[in-house]
Order: sequence, then structure tokens, then C-alpha cells
Amino acid sequence: MVLGLPEWPEVGYLVIATVKRVESYGGYVSLDEFENKEGLLHISEISSRWVRNIRNHVRPGQKLVLQVLRTDPSKEQVDLSLRRVTKDDKRKKLEEWKKARKAETLVTQAANELNIDLNQLYETEIIKIVDSFGSLYEGLEAASKKGPVALIEVGLSENVAQTLTEVSKDKIIIKGVTVQGVIEMTSLNSEGVEDIKMAFVEAAGVAEGFDSTINV
Repeated sequence: MVLGLPEWPEVGYLVIATVKRVESYGGYVSLDEFENKEGLLHISEISSRWVRNIRNHVRPGQKLVLQVLRTDPSKEQVDLSLRRVTKDDKRKKLEEWKKARKAETLVTQAANELNIDLNQLYETEIIKIVDSFGSLYEGLEAASKKGPVALIEVGLSENVAQTLTEVSKDKIIIKGVTVQGVIEMTSLNSEGVEDIKMAFVEAAGVAEGFDSTINV
């Protein structure tokens, strides 16, 4: 189970699933993020069109992004849908899942370097990252960008924060964006030129607060 997720997926949640077997009435899948709990993708939820042969749509070993329709923990039953997942839903979920897997790999590497039990590291340190940043990847991205102080500020010990930062900087690349444009400014004051200069100086100061730079 991915840290920060409930034991069972909630209705409406998008999940990553692996098809295990296919029957005439639907496909049985394992939920990758929920300790491989089993779910059912009924044939009626595969496509908005009539499905003549289910095996033309799903096959064993296939990875799918599915939406949770119903969850019944008492029966260990999860009903899923493929036809309700949009292309944009799929793209965003796969991106989120890949980031989560990368983050888990980095934590495992850090645990090995620190010679700390992985479960212990999650229980004592990593959970603080998830609570503060919303996801493990977001926390490691902040460390890669700002250094270990980003993790120390949320309660991690210095040696753990330093190690996580070092392994993250090697794998998490912070992409910058360059925006160019022309700005026309007019001042009717007698000190108009100085007013405009000061406006750019103040803008540069604001940009620094967002880890950005302004070149004029």
C-alpha cells in the first residue's frame, strides 16, 4: 500500500490495476497501490460501446487506470470501471503513480545508505513528509530544490534529511520555465524614469520569493 492512502480505495478514486485473469463477464485485477487487493472490472464497465469479445479490450498482465464504483471491505470486493476514465484522467494518474514509485525507490536507497530498517524509516520519518507535503514525491522534490532544510523544517532528523536530499538530487530534476515578453510602462510623475526603475526592482524582489528571477 502506498503511504498516505487508506486501506481500501474510496468511491470515485482512480487506481492503477493489473489484469490477472479474464472471464466472459469481466476481468479480475489486482490493485497495485492497495497491497494487490482484488477488484472486478465488469464487462459493462469496459466500454461505452457494446463489447463483443472482452479479450479484445483487456488481457492478463495489462496495466489499467480504473475508477472505483463500489467498495465493500466486509466482502473484500471492489467494483471498477474503465469506460468512465477519460484520457486526461489516465495521463494524470499514470504520472502521479510513476512519481510515487520513484519516490519509494529513493527512500529505499536512502534506508540502505543509512542502514535503517525501511519500515522503521517510514514510521518515524517518511510519514512526516507525507503529512506536510501531501505526497512523498512532493517532499523529495522540495528537498531537491531547497536542500535538506525543506525536510528538517517538517521534523525530520538532520542525517535522514541530508541523505534523502542527496539521493533525490540525483534523480529528481527540477525543470525551469522561461517566459519572455514586452512590457510597456508609463509614468506621468516628474520622476517617472526612477518610478519605473523602482517598479522593476520591486518585481525582482517578489520573484525571489517564488524562486524565480527577472532579467530586464
